[in-house]
Amino acid sequence: MEKVLVFGHKNPDTDSICSAIAYAHLKTKINIPAEPVRLGEINSETQYALDYFQVNAPRLTESVAEAKEVILVDHNERQQSASDLDQVRVIEVIDHHRIANFETSDPLYYRAEPVGCTATILYKLYRENEIDIPKEIAGLMLSAIISDSLLFKSPTCTEEDIATAKKLAEIAGVNSEEYGLAMLKAGADVSDKSAKDLLSLDAKEFQMGQHKVEIAQVNTVDVEEVFAKQAELEAEIEAVIAEKSLDLFLLVVTDILNNDSKVLALGSQAEAVNKAFQVTLDGKTALLKGVVSRKKQVVPQLTEALK
Repeated sequence: MEKVLVFGHKNPDTDSICSAIAYAHLKTKINIPAEPVRLGEINSETQYALDYFQVNAPRLTESVAEAKEVILVDHNERQQSASDLDQVRVIEVIDHHRIANFETSDPLYYRAEPVGCTATILYKLYRENEIDIPKEIAGLMLSAIISDSLLFKSPTCTEEDIATAKKLAEIAGVNSEEYGLAMLKAGADVSDKSAKDLLSLDAKEFQMGQHKVEIAQVNTVDVEEVFAKQAELEAEIEAVIAEKSLDLFLLVVTDILNNDSKVLALGSQAEAVNKAFQVTLDGKTALLKGVVSRKKQVVPQLTEALK
């Protein structure tokens, strides 16, 4: 049997990287040769988790067509995936996002559940296949849940995510609150990041009606530290809009301590932000009180506004 590649979305976050590693490990244990790969650079938060549990990062690949078959984790929308996805057969998808702009020519195994993290679904797959989870894999899966749920504070977090995280923490031998806060703080240090870096840390492209939208999210403990670079950010965003023919680029800067976000909106459809969130952009920015989740509190609202 030929090797299967397992990977998450472009500009990978902790869930994309850790779930790719965890699922490739599971597939290997059931005699399916699988290798985790990544479609972008490792961010600081994810690197903290990898270092803590002493696991190597998946290798970076420029072309998934080196394999004939692939498995997608933590995404399904084609514009978020490998550029040459059309040259391979997608045999599985494990995801917790909306389903959009995705079709295949062959039947596949598709597991999508409305939970806060892909790793929560993977925990059940380990149990269903009666495979023990090694300590380091459990630690990475826990890291993914903590990341996606902002330490269980995000509205996307379910009771199932919390219960799964508790079990994974026991296997990994860590205190989820202490470890999780340290990991989030590692990822929230953006003092050494350029404007271009900030926009690519965690960015996803979406098709909303007839409009192309990119939403980038930055988690931080000092929102104004990011907005001190607003002029540089705007210049970089304008370049991305021109390059990708976007109608809207929204930068969501989330305060992980206060659970609010400040946004920066550019593009021909920037006014959709006002409609979506009942705010008024001032200097291209607005404060979104209580908004921390791109998946649940940003994408659905903008999609409705751009219909």
